[in-house]
Amino acid sequence: MLRSILLLTLAGVPSGLAAKAADQPKKSPNILFVISDDQSFPHASAYGADWVKTPNFDKVARQGVLFTSAFVTSPGCSPSRVSMLTGRYPWQIEEAGTHGSSFPVKYKTFTQVLEANGYAVGFTGKPWDPGDWQVSGWKQNPVGKEYNQKKLKPPYTGISNIDYAGNFDLFLEQRQSGQPFFFWLGTNEPHRVFEEGSGVNAGKTESDAKVPGFLPDHPIVKNDLLDYAVEIEWFDRHLGLALEKLAAIGELENTLIIVTADNGMAFPRAKANCYDPGIHVPLAICWGNQIPKGRTINTPTSSVDLAPTILDAAGLKFDGQFPMAGKSMLARLKSANEKSWNSEKQTIFAGRERHSSARYENRGYPQRIIRTNNYLYIKNYHPEYWPSGDPQVYLKDGSLSEMHGAYMDIDDGPTLQYYKKMNVTDPEFAPLFLAATAKRPAEELYDVQKDPDCMNNLAGKPEFSAFQKELNKQLVSHLKATGDPREVGLNPEIWEKYPRLKGEIRKFPTETKN
Repeated sequence: MLRSILLLTLAGVPSGLAAKAADQPKKSPNILFVISDDQSFPHASAYGADWVKTPNFDKVARQGVLFTSAFVTSPGCSPSRVSMLTGRYPWQIEEAGTHGSSFPVKYKTFTQVLEANGYAVGFTGKPWDPGDWQVSGWKQNPVGKEYNQKKLKPPYTGISNIDYAGNFDLFLEQRQSGQPFFFWLGTNEPHRVFEEGSGVNAGKTESDAKVPGFLPDHPIVKNDLLDYAVEIEWFDRHLGLALEKLAAIGELENTLIIVTADNGMAFPRAKANCYDPGIHVPLAICWGNQIPKGRTINTPTSSVDLAPTILDAAGLKFDGQFPMAGKSMLARLKSANEKSWNSEKQTIFAGRERHSSARYENRGYPQRIIRTNNYLYIKNYHPEYWPSGDPQVYLKDGSLSEMHGAYMDIDDGPTLQYYKKMNVTDPEFAPLFLAATAKRPAEELYDVQKDPDCMNNLAGKPEFSAFQKELNKQLVSHLKATGDPREVGLNPEIWEKYPRLKGEIRKFPTETKN
């Protein structure tokens, strides 16, 4: 019966038309890239953080893949975002590998490839930033066309007035009918500053906050964490509105959705540090029926792989002058076999240079790391520098601040002020203060399974000597293979010559004693 109906239906179709219809190319997928600003793993309820409610991140995770070991390539937003856009490590992108500098136009982004191949490309909120893209010759932010016109009244003063979801709607309205799109929904949250007390005002209680082991278990810190959680929930709210919009226009199933963060939380020893709290971020990816649902991937995964994955999903090849260092994850994402991840990359690499103006002569704090399933190895190129910035700074009136009055690589807020007030005067607090601010050895090694807060340095211990040397060898080999000036060439300090174009330039004394 069914065969007869089919034959009758095709009988009235002109010759070859049925076959032609069957051979029509597949519709290009849309891509929605949703990125928060300064959010550490495991601060989403999908990871068990019940004091941070993220139902929409959790939904994306259920509909696809939840990553428990996702890492960015740098613990600062500007170099991390460039790495995502170019598929290259921060040490492969010159000025863009620092914070607040420029973005050389010769480094092509995946958004340019998409746009050149018919995609509508846009962003709302925070794109590549901070930095100066105009000075390099870009005609627009490297992420794409800006959509920040729609505003709203935020619930708290620490939250931006940009209507992220509303601007996504505007972008969709302005694209051509049926045109595939890439949209970067980049919230400014949970970047500091937070409105103090917003967590409590939102109904959270001090006992809700789970304080990580690298921070003091103190009411000031707990309430700061609750305020941070409120801003993550604001991010998640706009993610939910974007998902609802995709469903309403019938595009949800044909959209690759990536939800992540640019670096870790803005607390001491997290953001601007290459410990796990600074580079370990949330990540969930779904794409209709293209990606099997409900999987959890525990293998270390790097954000350098996101750009080639996006282009692979769009069926496009990268044609830039400088090839991507990352590799597409698409085949593994589409595979129902979770073991396929374990046969691939087992290690990730990351690093940092200058974050803010935090040291004498505007110097950075160069680090490179290798992270395996179980261990984190860090190479500090200038252990004589202060890792969180010099402890004293010249104030605007020309006077020198008191000792422990600076540490400018740590974002200001209640927790930092508590650190400055307590410093080493409280013997119980002193170890946490020194862990965040004191000078560090040239090499660090942590067992991240036993010590996820990275507080017990194993480097230099005889029983880890051979393993430490092996990780150093693997790291240096990778850095040389990827052309890192810290390990190859004649100018390992070239980073200090790159100008800081966005942000205050501060003055520091030539030397501050321990």
